[in-house]
Amino acid sequence: MIREQHLSLQPIKGFLVTTFCISFITSGCTQTPNNKVTSAIKPVINQTSKQIQVIRLGYQKGGIIPIARQRGELERQLAAQNIKAEWSGPFDRCATLLQALNGNRADIGGCGDIPTISGIASGQPLCIGSIQRPRADSLGNAILVRGDSSIRKPADLIGKKVAVNQGGAGEYLLLKVLEKENIPKEKVQRVYLSPNDAAPALYQGSVDAWAVWEPYISIAELEHGARRISTTHPAPTYGIIVVRSDAAKQNPVALKAALIALSQEGEWLNQNTTAAANFMLKELKVSDVVAKQATKNRGPESYVFPSSEDTSNLQKTADWLLEQKIIPQRVNIAAAVCR
Repeated sequence: MIREQHLSLQPIKGFLVTTFCISFITSGCTQTPNNKVTSAIKPVINQTSKQIQVIRLGYQKGGIIPIARQRGELERQLAAQNIKAEWSGPFDRCATLLQALNGNRADIGGCGDIPTISGIASGQPLCIGSIQRPRADSLGNAILVRGDSSIRKPADLIGKKVAVNQGGAGEYLLLKVLEKENIPKEKVQRVYLSPNDAAPALYQGSVDAWAVWEPYISIAELEHGARRISTTHPAPTYGIIVVRSDAAKQNPVALKAALIALSQEGEWLNQNTTAAANFMLKELKVSDVVAKQATKNRGPESYVFPSSEDTSNLQKTADWLLEQKIIPQRVNIAAAVCR
């Protein structure tokens, strides 16, 4: 689905803790000018009721949320605040995860900016909770071909079939690569397939190339001999923690606690890459070498609350998607950020 130096998690913590201080002034919570919290926050509970709040986390194959599910620390942290974490998944791609959010089967999930914007444009009741900023040197997205293919560079895709996920990171990557290489998009045939269908289509020769993301890249390269014809992304994308709008309205305190917990999971992952790879190995049933390469290619996980610059960047992406007729209507990103 968009990849940068390691970013501090303090922006999201500062924003969220400031909100907590307004709501729970009696806790004595204070904040320094550099957004560092200087005192502990009381457990996040409904002040008028001891009823346990529930947050349902949807997750894809690979990524920060399934690792948090295996580790158990997020559940323990939320439980201490009278919040129960439940899990929905795994989903093979963002589109199916967003369907789960739209169908009230999950409250929060990790996705890319392209499918998130596409979902919002199609009328799905979603909002942007937090973001992971792009890294220009990320290897988390690629256009792949078979090892014996004559295709060596993007220009060789002219007249060929490329598998992409419609309205998602794969289609965006392909179009941006073609744009950079001054190749008319009409000269390359897009074949809309999910990752589970695109992989065998590439290996069996039904399509000539596949625009995709990790961990599918490492699986294709290391287990099926595929190779890249693109290195870094010409337009790196944001990661998004996307939220069901009704959940943001009805259960904001618990959702903020979940966002904080996920940002802390990112800190742990960045400091424990070998352990993170082992979690991926267990989750995806892939080889150790695939898990390690996919973890390395994905790079640091660092989720923050979107700044005005992030909102502006995402708005440019949304406007480009509209120009390309990938989405049916304009999306106001500022209005799409969870309140």
